[in-house]
Amino acid sequence: MRILGYLLVAILCLYGAAAGVLAFYQRRLIYPGAFMAFPHDDAVPAGTEAVTLTTADGERLHGLWSAPRPGCGVVLSFHGNASFPGPHAARFAGSPWREAGWGVLSIAYRGYPGSTGSPSETGLIEDGFSAYRFVSEKAPGAPVLLHGHSLGAAVAVAVAESRPHLGLYLEAPFDSMSHVVRVHFPYVPSGLFLLDTYRSDLRIAHGSAPVLIVQGDDDNIVPDALARELASAAGPRARIELIPGDHVSILGSRDGEAEALFRGTIPVPCGAGR
Repeated sequence: MRILGYLLVAILCLYGAAAGVLAFYQRRLIYPGAFMAFPHDDAVPAGTEAVTLTTADGERLHGLWSAPRPGCGVVLSFHGNASFPGPHAARFAGSPWREAGWGVLSIAYRGYPGSTGSPSETGLIEDGFSAYRFVSEKAPGAPVLLHGHSLGAAVAVAVAESRPHLGLYLEAPFDSMSHVVRVHFPYVPSGLFLLDTYRSDLRIAHGSAPVLIVQGDDDNIVPDALARELASAAGPRARIELIPGDHVSILGSRDGEAEALFRGTIPVPCGAGR
């Protein structure tokens, strides 16, 4: 009986140690792009220019910017947790977006290559607001489409909660970081230690603009159940498309459809009256 007790104590100690390690390193797991030397191309994509944004709390963010044609919209794009702004900037500065007059701004979050600071939920949301402000100053009156992939979708939803926008274009989004943690670490009490909860399910419930969600059916990072929960929280204004692919291969798969959908929500047609 005593041996059984010792074994139980040992198991509890190991469990506690493992949970403690996860708690201590949680931001390294949530924001790996800020802590690990992921290979990435820092070249400025064709059709864009490198810019520097200053946040309200004094951080300096690297961004890639392309102005819209007069009267046209801007895609404000937020990348995933292990990515960088270049791929999204190149994507939205190209077909079919550029032909339709869209501009784009894609930023590197605080702590990510090219930007100062350290990442956190509060910080990334402030980065999102700073990016929105940059667009408003560079293209006054231009309608904004908020785009995000994975973690970036959570930033886009947070910005959408309090800023005017054409809609949300979300790829592989999740309803909350707590849900993501439960999926990958089912035996860890995330509610006790999780610093950054990203409750997109609560934030998205307050909006009225259209939401397009694109989700891969073979995504083992953000399973489709989490995207479905987010769509449910958004209500009837949300449309979710489950398509073949994983967490990354789906990117851009529905750009043609998304561009047409959100261009149709611009009150004055792009280029009208020129």
